[in-house]
Amino acid sequence: MTAGATGADAWARARLSSLYGVFVLSMNMFGGKDPAKILALAAAAVPSLGPCTVAATYLVAGGVLGRQPTGHPPDAELDRLVSEMDGHGSGAVLPGATWRCAFPLKEQSALAGCLVVAAESEPTIDDMFLLKVLCQQTSAALANAALRRRGDEYVDELRRSNDERAEVNARLTGTVDVLLKQQRVHDVLTGVSARGDGEQGIAQALHELTGLAVAVEDKFGNLRAWAGPGRPDPYPKLPALRREDLLRRAARRTYPLREKNRLMSLVKPHHEVLGVVSLVGPAKTVRDQDVFTLEYGTTVLALELAHQRNLAEVELRLHRELVDDLVAGTDNDGAYARAAALGHDLRGSHHVLVAQWNGAEADSALSAAMSHAVVELGWKALCSRRSGVVVVLVTGRPDGEALFRSVANELGTDAGVIAIGGTCDTPDRLPRSFDEAVRALRIRQASGAPRGVASFDQLGLYRILDAGESRAEVSSFVWEWLGDLIDYDETRNADMVRTLSQFLECGGNYDKTATALMIHRSTLRYRLGRMREITGFDLGDVETRLNVHVATRAWQVLQGRPLEGR
Repeated sequence: MTAGATGADAWARARLSSLYGVFVLSMNMFGGKDPAKILALAAAAVPSLGPCTVAATYLVAGGVLGRQPTGHPPDAELDRLVSEMDGHGSGAVLPGATWRCAFPLKEQSALAGCLVVAAESEPTIDDMFLLKVLCQQTSAALANAALRRRGDEYVDELRRSNDERAEVNARLTGTVDVLLKQQRVHDVLTGVSARGDGEQGIAQALHELTGLAVAVEDKFGNLRAWAGPGRPDPYPKLPALRREDLLRRAARRTYPLREKNRLMSLVKPHHEVLGVVSLVGPAKTVRDQDVFTLEYGTTVLALELAHQRNLAEVELRLHRELVDDLVAGTDNDGAYARAAALGHDLRGSHHVLVAQWNGAEADSALSAAMSHAVVELGWKALCSRRSGVVVVLVTGRPDGEALFRSVANELGTDAGVIAIGGTCDTPDRLPRSFDEAVRALRIRQASGAPRGVASFDQLGLYRILDAGESRAEVSSFVWEWLGDLIDYDETRNADMVRTLSQFLECGGNYDKTATALMIHRSTLRYRLGRMREITGFDLGDVETRLNVHVATRAWQVLQGRPLEGR
């Protein structure tokens, strides 16, 4: 495995570890009542989430925002800037030479404190996302602590006043009930995330917590998971424009959107929408606790989908790097080990395929179409892009025609070529197979039928005529035998060379040649007579006929390129 691949894999594991650490920390914070200790736990976790440190922490006491002891020297200007914050939003970058950002900590809608983070430079989007998740958990823990402190106050009040006992007990019961339900939501969804149950597991947990059907969709509206009764079949999907409008309306809100019989929440870990999770049911059946559960589940699902995307990107990069190294040349033992790590067995026969459509460099559409076709055909293969073509490394002898039909059907056009290189029994022979596939691709594109499947093993004479080291000799040979006819075609805008080539390919049969060229038999006779006058060839001579036939085939390979030796 390359150093770049190892680093990317380590980065993905570090991000997942940080996310899991935040949820473990939140469980510790939820067990406390002292806001100062909760804030201290959050501050201690900041350095583990990225290249940031804590510049200052603040808590509201008696309606006044006060700075907490952190070991940093007093900073009156920082205190002034923080005191002027309105408590809205998820974080505000403070002015100054050093990058600093103040994250407000809220109990419901009221400001409960502030966490000021500093760094040598602006953190990445991933680091900011982790900091925001930490602050969300800290706010929830502070709200939880406030509820528990109020519960304690209610108990004390009960002891002091028997007359108010019934009222206070009812309020305490309600508060504790809400707290226990929120704690259960936290425990259930955190457990699902820790077990790696994926989208279906999260949807099932939300269904069990709310009693409502739950739908998880990707950003295009395709169903990814469903839990609960009443699943539509087929699943309805909005037209693209209506779907985009729905996502825009949901993105403008800071709380879930009610759309007909669904309460929808965007799964949006960064700036990009990855999906939508919805509670399905009439508005009157959705309680405040269900809204809290939906929002919490959305956060957990955002972490899950972001993790899946990171893993997919790492796996795709590793596949492409392996294919690039294999077709460029690498040692057998290293190739076997790297392929096995990606779940592909390189032992046994393999072929390299290359594909290009419309003569243009391969793009993501062609890459996707090739990948989909390989999966549809059930092939064991590795895919990549290299030198303007899509490269596919396939186990065994591939059915090129089936692959071509599948790709052409997805792209909506058959104006492309798929070329197959020779068989390779060991990885060190794959570069040769790649070169052969590229040669077969180029020969087919330069032919009179520049589309379909081309196999290097079936090129026959063209394999010799296309050999790069002998191109000058081949070009000189073509000019020696066909030069007069080529000049005649260029000056008279005629078609003598192609007529001669077709005549020889048809074995000298006049009727077949005239039909192939779509000309009259008498026109063909006239052209052949003019050829004898121009060249002096006697096609009845075996030696002459052989040389002219080889020259016309070489001309087909070289057409579109300047002839050397003219």
